Amino acid sequence: MKEYLLVGTGSFVGGVSRYFLSGLALHMFASQRFPIGTLVVNFLGCLAIGILSGLAEHHHLFTQNLRILLITGLLGGFTTFSAFGYETIYLVRTNNLNLAILNVVLSLVLCLTAVWLGTKIIQMT
Repeated sequence: MKEYLLVGTGSFVGGVSRYFLSGLALHMFASQRFPIGTLVVNFLGCLAIGILSGLAEHHHLFTQNLRILLITGLLGGFTTFSAFGYETIYLVRTNNLNLAILNVVLSLVLCLTAVWLGTKIIQMT
C-alpha cells in the first residue's frame, strides 16, 4: 500500500509539473505550430531520469521508496517517454542492440497506429 501512495503522490506532482511547464513553453513560443510543450517536457523527463538513474546506479543515493516516488511516480506522471528512453538506453548499454531497435520501432509504429485507430473508431461511431 505504501508503494501505491508513493507512486500516486509522485504522479500528482509530475502531472501538475507537466501541465505547468508544457503551458509555459507554449506561451513562450505561441506563434509556433510545433508541439514545443510536449518536446520540452519529454526532453526534461529524459534528462531527469538519466540523472536520477545514474545517481541511483552509480552512487546508491536512493532508497527503494525514493526511487518509486521519484522515478516511477514523479517522472511517470511527468512523462512516460522518459521510461521509454531509459529502457531503450539500458538495452543498448547491456549489448541488446537488436532489442533496443525493436523497442523503438514497435513503440513508434504500434503507438502511432493505436492513436490513429482510436480516432478512426470514434469517427465511425
